[in-house]
Amino acid sequence: QVQLVESGGGLVQAGGSRRLSCAASGSIFSINAMEWYRQAPGTERELVAGITTGGGTNYADSVKGRFTISRDDAKNTVYLHMNSLKPEDTAVYYCHAFTVVASYRPYEDEFWGQGTQVTVSS
Repeated sequence: QVQLVESGGGLVQAGGSRRLSCAASGSIFSINAMEWYRQAPGTERELVAGITTGGGTNYADSVKGRFTISRDDAKNTVYLHMNSLKPEDTAVYYCHAFTVVASYRPYEDEFWGQGTQVTVSS
């Protein structure tokens, strides 16, 4: 199978920056779209940003102009560069990837990371 491991979370002051990383490993044939979601206490998980294999990106309105998603296919890694952080960005951030699993008959499946906490203090 495929494992996604996020890193880079932590405590940051409002106005600060943080970079999250998500590394995929395991039986990977290829990785298609990769996304970052977040979930704050008492709220539903929401899509923050996504990136396609061709580099096309999309962002939630709340993070446009502040967050940038990028990927390094050689490292099977997706990044989320977060600038001008606000207290309302506080959440657990999850990596999500549509991955073609290497097997006798490769097939696409979706995988989630375990999440990394980002806390923005005012």
